[in-house]
Amino acid sequence: MEMSNALRASVLVHALPYIQKYNHKTVVIKYGGSAMIHEELKDAVMEDICLLRQVGLNVVLVHGGGPEISETLKRMGKESVFKNGLRVTDAETAQIVQMVLAGKINKDLVKLINNKGGSAIGLCGLDGGMMEARPKDPSLELGYVGELTAIRPRPVSALLEQGYIPVVAGIAYDDEGNVYNINADTAAAELAGKLGAECLISVTDESGILADKNDPASLISRVNIRTAKRLMEEGVIGGGMIPKTQCCIEALKAGVKKVFIIDGRVPHSILMELLTDEGLGTMFTKN
Repeated sequence: MEMSNALRASVLVHALPYIQKYNHKTVVIKYGGSAMIHEELKDAVMEDICLLRQVGLNVVLVHGGGPEISETLKRMGKESVFKNGLRVTDAETAQIVQMVLAGKINKDLVKLINNKGGSAIGLCGLDGGMMEARPKDPSLELGYVGELTAIRPRPVSALLEQGYIPVVAGIAYDDEGNVYNINADTAAAELAGKLGAECLISVTDESGILADKNDPASLISRVNIRTAKRLMEEGVIGGGMIPKTQCCIEALKAGVKKVFIIDGRVPHSILMELLTDEGLGTMFTKN
């Protein structure tokens, strides 16, 4: 059904205070899950990003790409091996990850944003010496899976100042020239902190934090750091949501004012979270 003119006007009027609130503020979006795979959802995310930039927000997109990396490795005859949810990355795999993540996926996203009327430029942590890393937990023998030791956000800040939408892949390096695969949630959280972002939005395949994992209606719409830690201790937050929650907490500690976990399976969930009263997911705050 087509939206009536009155309804369109109502939507715009209600969005106006939020547009004013976020005007010239930086929003970091961590992009992953189904919204990276399904074309309709991908289009909706790109449209949301372009609209937010058009109404005055500084938008940074940080992306993953696990499924496409796995598919590429499979085509090249390499098996994907995971430990504790992290991809075991030998030297050859690290080069493939760099090729797929910082190459094909990154540039495909840049192309999509530009085709939607935005103006995007792709980066990875190697550009401008933006992200340095060291091996993550050597006892796990993960190879070139890294944890960040330094972030220098100047390349991203410079693009924002020029009106571009930076699209960032989580690839980092060390002082010996080794390349590391960085978890996209971690990269987004730490970059958001360094940029002094107003908010970080994590686009996932989850509705948010659920009081009962089997009941979608039990969504917890708002938590602070203390409550989030308690929910992890009690097992309410479990599985893959634990590292996402930990990244949310780290972003808040680094100075990001608000962090959202939202369901990327819902078209235009980014706009609904930022520019409406209702929101869709879970908002994390420091206090």
